[in-house]
Amino acid sequence: MKFTYLFLLLAFFNFSQAQNAKITGKLVSETNEAVSYASISIKSPKKSTISDDKGNFEITGLTAGNYTVYFSAMGFTVQEKNVYLQEDQNLELTIVLQENMNTLQTVEITGRKEKSYRNTKSFIGAKTEIALKDLPQAVSYATKELIADQGSIRVGEVVKNFSGVSQFSFYDDITIRGFRINGGSNTQLLNGMRTSTGFWKQPLANYLERVEVLKGPSSALFGNASPGGVLNRVTKKPLDQAANSVSFSTGSFNTLRALADFTGPLTEDKSLLYRLNLGYENANSFRDLQFDKNIVIAPSLSFLPSDKTSVNFDLIYSGSKSILDRGQSTYEDNLYSTKTSNSLNSTNDYLNEETYIVTTSLNHKFTDRLSFSASYIRTGYNEDLVEHRGANKYASAGDGSLIPTAIEMQVFMRKRKRYIDNLSTFFKYEAKTGALKHNLIAGFDYAQEQVPVGGSQLTASGYRNAANTGFIASYNPANKANYLLDAKGNPVPNVAHFDLSNPSSSQQLKDMSKYFYVARPVDPTYYSLYGVYVQDHITFGRLQALIGVRYDEYTDKANYKKATEEKVKQHSFLPRVGLTYTVNPNINVYGTYVQGYNPQTASTLANPNAGGPFDPLESNMVEFGGKSSWFKDKLFVTVALFKIEQKNTLYNANDTANPDLMRPIGKEESKGIEIDLNGNITRNWSISAAYTYNDVHITESSIPEEIGRQKPNTPKQSGNIWTRYNFLDGALKDFGIAAGSNFATTRTMSQTNEQTLPGYTLFNAALYYNINKFKIQLNANNILNKTYWVGGYDYIRLFPGAPSNWLLTLGYSF
Repeated sequence: MKFTYLFLLLAFFNFSQAQNAKITGKLVSETNEAVSYASISIKSPKKSTISDDKGNFEITGLTAGNYTVYFSAMGFTVQEKNVYLQEDQNLELTIVLQENMNTLQTVEITGRKEKSYRNTKSFIGAKTEIALKDLPQAVSYATKELIADQGSIRVGEVVKNFSGVSQFSFYDDITIRGFRINGGSNTQLLNGMRTSTGFWKQPLANYLERVEVLKGPSSALFGNASPGGVLNRVTKKPLDQAANSVSFSTGSFNTLRALADFTGPLTEDKSLLYRLNLGYENANSFRDLQFDKNIVIAPSLSFLPSDKTSVNFDLIYSGSKSILDRGQSTYEDNLYSTKTSNSLNSTNDYLNEETYIVTTSLNHKFTDRLSFSASYIRTGYNEDLVEHRGANKYASAGDGSLIPTAIEMQVFMRKRKRYIDNLSTFFKYEAKTGALKHNLIAGFDYAQEQVPVGGSQLTASGYRNAANTGFIASYNPANKANYLLDAKGNPVPNVAHFDLSNPSSSQQLKDMSKYFYVARPVDPTYYSLYGVYVQDHITFGRLQALIGVRYDEYTDKANYKKATEEKVKQHSFLPRVGLTYTVNPNINVYGTYVQGYNPQTASTLANPNAGGPFDPLESNMVEFGGKSSWFKDKLFVTVALFKIEQKNTLYNANDTANPDLMRPIGKEESKGIEIDLNGNITRNWSISAAYTYNDVHITESSIPEEIGRQKPNTPKQSGNIWTRYNFLDGALKDFGIAAGSNFATTRTMSQTNEQTLPGYTLFNAALYYNINKFKIQLNANNILNKTYWVGGYDYIRLFPGAPSNWLLTLGYSF
């Protein structure tokens, strides 16, 4: 028996010794830079790992024998190495991976493994993947790491990190270099494809890999677009390594948030990858009566049957329940006369929205030089709205004077739907002509948007008629006998005025059956466009040229679904020329000229009372700049000088009989300088910063007083900085701290030149603690409790920013 025990003990000892060998090492690039988050694997026995942020890796628990080790990283050629291990051996390897530009994706298929504030490549600037340093145009971006570190959940919170970008209102509504774009303008992008949102609520960011803005007119790439730039939201794509995380947040304004992100391979050969992002939010606001209940389900699949073919599928479903906030109202010409928390809503109000976005894409390589890509995206939006809102003016007294402490009110009850389709196809061909390298693209785009029949709205507004059987839209003291008057001789409103001196009394539940309503349909609209384009990315030594031209035809069905329906067509040729010169491996300089356009038809304006027809917006931009990398390519800096001109911009006509009436002005000009900085100063010190000087004003107008006026809600100067430092040693090991600030100077408002918004400077901070797979994070925003406004139309419709607030997040990765 003792012999048997001894035999088993020796066998166990030998077995444990036999599996004590390991392979360790480091992955570097040809420039001796660490290759982070690369995949290292052995097929038999099946073992795998990924390199850390220094490029180091380790595979343990191996027996003596021969192995083939595979090394792969995005942007590098897959490498394999045959090794022999002896018992107890620690085999150390240094693997140099060769960059493979042929692996640049035509469509973004697999996820980004880097974990920093820096992004090196983009699809937005050239239709296919291109190194940002080689793109002859400025791009601002925020990676998911920066978004997470700041505790941001909405795109509107993210754009403060971008030079030249600011909020116009607190909806999905921003300005880029002084030109406004919003979620309802059908020029925003998701993964480089045209889509839209409901405008009223900012898109959530938990399923996004990054948010980026391509500056300047981009019509040569995407068709009709704003001259300031386009905003592109890039979704998280599947990874070929399992990576899962969950987080829970709570904080100011009764915020509760739960997020989850799961990804990895579904098959042993990694030909099918998945990613699933989930989000739930239940939060109130510093604004009276406001709340947000959101749910997000965002699955993604990547099918890679061979190294020549890939297929992607993405779905984003968002369900939102909230109240539509029309902004803060103050006493006439007295900005600080009411609290920034005051809203004009009633407890009856609600806004229910549903959005789905489905994307499929195919990428196939016929040869090493020729490939084909096709992508299709469909967006569906459903709105169900009840709101008490201001009529954008103060209440009328019987003598026709205004009551500066009361807002005239109206009620909207509305249901409508919206559908957007976008198809993008192109061939890519790589060729050489002598010393010139060509990356040619020829493509076709098609897009359409429809607001179908069936949308409708009930409106209660104005003042009651003398018989108290209906209402008159506005009060005219010259016809006082036509109105129902109270004991003081004042007209009786159809919807009670909002009393700014006693807001709580005006926010109570209302008996909405007592209002008089008028019904009208939400006019159905339909537009379509198609574009054909060619582009060549030419490389000649240190010089690169990006040259393209696009023909676009836009068709709007005016009076859609009515007997008078007719097609209104507009078309445009759009050139694009850009040059990039590599001064040295760390510095590129560039110059570019681009043109843009944007139709101004019934479909794009979505307002039957706006007037028209109007000529399309026409724009052009000249931009020069430089792009530089520092600290061994860890920190990236872009400096851009630009000048944009646009004509035919629509401004409000200020017609009291029709407050929605628009009029075109002659010309606007935007010029300035932008600086963006993103990346790492050291391995544990990250930074993101931006600065903008933007002079954007009207240069030609039929109204002389308007010339020289700064465009609305656009500060002449703005900037931000955010920096994080992680402690690696000592008593503070595993801790991190971050601090940031952003500022904006004085801004004019869109409805008046006399009223302005003051500048502001905000300070934010965060603390982090990471231990093993757990993360604790505390964010504090607007630490000094600054009162400020992100934008406004006038003193009746102001959009205040949040006071001091905090958010605590607990996370776990596995």
